[in-house]
Amino acid sequence: MDHIATRLIHCFQTVFPDLPAARIPAASQSSVAAWDSTAAIMLANVVEDEFGIQVDFDRLGELDSYECICQYLREWQAPAAG
Repeated sequence: MDHIATRLIHCFQTVFPDLPAARIPAASQSSVAAWDSTAAIMLANVVEDEFGIQVDFDRLGELDSYECICQYLREWQAPAAG
């Protein structure tokens, strides 16, 4: 597991404290009952704080799973790395 994935798990644990860490990599809006629109905004805010970024709220609807958010963060980091 890379640094982004580890930090993102921490974000999910902050917003969804009842979700076991082992289930977070498979988490999505459809599999986590507590992941409603309010939780989505809270998660975006926690991700912004953790990664020091501004989430594009126009894309918030696309960020509906751990994997999608992880990919979004990798895309965000790619220009900085290159």
